[in-house]
Amino acid sequence: MPSIRARFIVLTVTVSVAAAANDTLFKIPLFEVGEIYMKRVVNSGLMDEMPNYMNLYSPTFYIILTVLSVAGYILYGLIFRPIDRVRFLSDVGYRPDGRFSKKEIANSVMKRRVVGNIPPVYPNGWFGVMESWKLKNEPVYVSVLGEQLVVFRGDKGEVHVLDAYCPHMGANLGVGGRVVGDCIECPFHGWKFRGHDGKCVQVPYSEKVPDFAKVKSWTSVEINGWVHIWYHAEGIEPTWKLPELEEISNGRWQYKGRTEHYINAHIEEIPENGADVAHLKQVHEPFMAAGTDLTTMWSKYFSWGQHKWKASWHQMSSPDEHVGCMTVFHDLKFFGISLPLVKVKVNAMQIGPGVVYLTIDGSIFKGAWLHYLTPVEPLVQKLVHNLYMHWTVPNIVAKFFMLTEAIQIERDIMIWNNKKFEAKPVFTRTMEDSLIARHRRWYQQFYSEHSPRLKFQKDTLDW
Repeated sequence: MPSIRARFIVLTVTVSVAAAANDTLFKIPLFEVGEIYMKRVVNSGLMDEMPNYMNLYSPTFYIILTVLSVAGYILYGLIFRPIDRVRFLSDVGYRPDGRFSKKEIANSVMKRRVVGNIPPVYPNGWFGVMESWKLKNEPVYVSVLGEQLVVFRGDKGEVHVLDAYCPHMGANLGVGGRVVGDCIECPFHGWKFRGHDGKCVQVPYSEKVPDFAKVKSWTSVEINGWVHIWYHAEGIEPTWKLPELEEISNGRWQYKGRTEHYINAHIEEIPENGADVAHLKQVHEPFMAAGTDLTTMWSKYFSWGQHKWKASWHQMSSPDEHVGCMTVFHDLKFFGISLPLVKVKVNAMQIGPGVVYLTIDGSIFKGAWLHYLTPVEPLVQKLVHNLYMHWTVPNIVAKFFMLTEAIQIERDIMIWNNKKFEAKPVFTRTMEDSLIARHRRWYQQFYSEHSPRLKFQKDTLDW
């Protein structure tokens, strides 16, 4: 800190400058006044008394200022900003090879991998299209479930989902279109389509609107911070509703962050993990600090930490037969000693093929992970997790749990990205394998006669 003498000099200089001010000085531009003041300070010898790191003319001052600014920004992000971790197809799930880029490795594996005899690629049910906070005043174009859609919010706040292409000349309503009242306006010729039924209500240059001018309007619901659509290959209306989490609606649980992953696999492979209790020890027991590579995570340098799991799975009875339930108990041990603060019980509700609500019951916190799985291509899935916790839980604590979850998911992704779908697996007569078989039978209810299948080109010379 500056010495008493330095403080006295600052006070003396300030008084001297004030005393020297007269009517002429007040007429001088502010910049020149500042220049006069700085000259007085420099000539007073104050700078000689100040430590070097507080000297405005020293490079050290600006280096320290930069370091403190960067550190403050990072600290602010850790404490206050929710996590947003996004990993694309080539980012995780593939073994590195110094000769090729991650993208080249991902493309190579996708071409060479045996897909297997896969079920239909788009099951029936509710699917998350996008998070509500991403829907602003402009329409959003999304591609999911083999459909091209436009999502927009009308002037009354209601969300609408329509087919994206205008039936007039094929323009994409989600790229350049405008929201006008409860309608979306085509960017090409200004045709307006009503949100709740997709009917065209105005053609700017025609007095009459053709009765057949309309786009498909999708059944949608906005709940728990997400916009969902109902997809069914037979055109059947929703046969169940998505439950609302009251703690999110009333603000008791607050949004703490998200992770987003893209996975190269059939959609059924991913929720099947919920019934595959045997894989928990093999894939998820090594300590999170060991990373996501399935080969190196068994390093002895991280053997002092282990995640311990106990899990079970069952399906609900009618009228909730579309719900599968998993209960997981997690314990983290260091050197064989359990850490009570991170013991948690997770109750997972698999609601149809694309939505899972995981409620967390810990010793010092409670909350929920919202898990949304949506096909963006036949064999590419978008997996998003949102974390909600009690408003008193600091963001930095929530980030620890989000990071733990992300690392565990990315270990699974290394399996999913490189495996084939085994339509007729070899099972043992054990409880572990019987749960997988039961899950597969349960999942069959989400396929129907016209559920789309992936068609492969026949590699022969037959005409």
